[in-house]
Amino acid sequence: MEIPPESSRGENQHPVTGRQPRVVEVSAALIFRGGKLLITRRHAGAHLGGLWEFPGGKREADETFEQCLVREIREELGVEISVVALFEEIFHAYPEKSVRLKFFVCRLLSGEPQPLDCAAVKWVGRSELAAHEFPAADAQLLEKLKSPCGAWA
Repeated sequence: MEIPPESSRGENQHPVTGRQPRVVEVSAALIFRGGKLLITRRHAGAHLGGLWEFPGGKREADETFEQCLVREIREELGVEISVVALFEEIFHAYPEKSVRLKFFVCRLLSGEPQPLDCAAVKWVGRSELAAHEFPAADAQLLEKLKSPCGAWA
């Protein structure tokens, strides 16, 4: 999905507020191991607190989405990863902001994920995804993950 440049976003005003939403750019990791996918739980007091998500975080101005992801995973889970490939890109408008999410398939290089900057970590199978509540922005990705794809192998 192509996101228009800042100067031409007038037509992208938020459907409810009518204002141009603040756009947050986020990188997220899809880390598979033994037919399971790593998910993390947001801290209760955070935006969308208590929901499950794919680990990652906000991109800083001086880094690529891939660099952001390596940094965020190190800070959030205490492990080293390599970014393999872009899996999905999503643009989603919440009432208070919009998010541009890039989900990457990643390889765990070293360490065992620990909840350093999240409430919990969990490995789940494809059939277990539906039992966890995720942010609305992840709906499209979750549908893609529920269908047969090579990433689960």
